[in-house]
Amino acid sequence: MSRARYPLPTDLVALVSFDGRVYPNEAKPWDRLGLDQRARPWEEALEQWFSFATGKHTWVNVRGATIRGLISARKRAKRSAWEVEVLIDADEDAKTVSNLIGRMVTGVGKTGAERIFLRLEEDSRLVRAGRDSGFFPYQRQTLYRLANKAAVAEPGLPLRARTKEDLHGVYQLYSRVVPANVRAIEGATLREWQAALESWGGRTQEFVLEEDGAITGWLQMMPGPIARIAALGGGIEDLVRAGLSQLATDEPVLSLAAEHEIGLRRTLEDLGFQPDNSYVVMAKRLAKLERELVPETAGTAVPVN
Repeated sequence: MSRARYPLPTDLVALVSFDGRVYPNEAKPWDRLGLDQRARPWEEALEQWFSFATGKHTWVNVRGATIRGLISARKRAKRSAWEVEVLIDADEDAKTVSNLIGRMVTGVGKTGAERIFLRLEEDSRLVRAGRDSGFFPYQRQTLYRLANKAAVAEPGLPLRARTKEDLHGVYQLYSRVVPANVRAIEGATLREWQAALESWGGRTQEFVLEEDGAITGWLQMMPGPIARIAALGGGIEDLVRAGLSQLATDEPVLSLAAEHEIGLRRTLEDLGFQPDNSYVVMAKRLAKLERELVPETAGTAVPVN
């Protein structure tokens, strides 16, 4: 019989590998896409015990003395929105992942979480487990990679740096161009949209395009060994070109495009980006009543947060 619990100090050795094999991290947060996706459970465990300030919550599934799986969740921009950061399955029993997800949902629900997000590869066998655990697949995305970027001419857009005062205008732009079914999950209100914004893993540069007092374009980019770029609004090709013109020519560039972003996908392909992988994004909404009624699982759990 298996059960999910918080990790214990004695789990550190077991987390180095499961039965001598290294299993992949099935969860795909934005800041990890395009990087080495091999699971490093021992690093996750060390971080959990020696870096309490991260605010992560982790659970392991055990059968006897054997670790059969691990799940770790973290806050997004605000405490009401969380995402699964690590999901490792070392068991063929579908109940293992369901048990882990259920324990995680109960745990983060007690922190005030209202929504939990999970991104998986489109062909991951855990998509079914996510659905069975109450996660709703609401969007499909493609990661594009530009391996060899040639110099791109600046299109001369009158972009300016985004300020705090632009928050509502950017949300209005988001509300105009994103389909209602996606907004219902990610950003039904300004508060929900802001809470669900994803981490980029570093400092981003943000610019907006304003016309007649309304924001019509939003550009985000993050330089680095693997640069990242995102664009939203009209004139999408010029927005992407403006971003690429500011990135070094010797670094690969990643961009994540949803299935409804036809213009962005076409622009990326025209500029030489190649599809790297496809993902399904899932979400689960937690009701306050449910959080109040679900009891803590009894056992020998030792909280790490």
